[in-house]
Amino acid sequence: MENLNELLEGNENWANSIKKINPEFFKKLALQQTPQYLWIGCSDSRVPANEITGTLPGAIFVHRNIANVVQLTDYNMLSVVYYAVKYLEVQHIIVCGHYGCGGVQAAMSSKSYGFIDGWLSNIKNVQRLHQEQLDALETEAQRADRLVELNVMEGVRSLSEISFIQEEWKKGKFPKIHGLVYSLKDGMLKDLDVTADCPECVAPALRYQLD
Repeated sequence: MENLNELLEGNENWANSIKKINPEFFKKLALQQTPQYLWIGCSDSRVPANEITGTLPGAIFVHRNIANVVQLTDYNMLSVVYYAVKYLEVQHIIVCGHYGCGGVQAAMSSKSYGFIDGWLSNIKNVQRLHQEQLDALETEAQRADRLVELNVMEGVRSLSEISFIQEEWKKGKFPKIHGLVYSLKDGMLKDLDVTADCPECVAPALRYQLD
């Protein structure tokens, strides 16, 4: 129980520090959530969305999985995105990867990781699509960093292909979809400048005709 007690003590200290700054914070927070952002990030314990963006609880709606994969057959992720877009009306969706991602590094190897091999195949497919570009880089570290970026970029592209997101765009509404990468070495976020926010951002074959 020692480790659990440490967490509980840490929670008490954190809650008390927030109350000192804003005594009404948790009372207001309990009434509703109105986040502006949906964050699709990696499960890595070193990349917590609120901490690295300097935001308080309530600012970011979060979905995390190994290597921040955006897979359009993942009903867990799709349910989160649908709720965030249709009910919370978030203005921005952020796909955030991080350099030094263990999931990406595992996908680059030929080693079997058992049950998660199927999940890692999503990243292997990104690698396959961009193999020529990756092979042109000099070192394995450079290839790993670039695959982290390409995986994020593919995630942005995949989200833009979702029909209910395109439906919001046709109405002239949000969300804007962004791709970011976090550096564990200096704590900084990098904008990959791949924002998608309109049907024209989507390849014609993947645009829906919506009434």
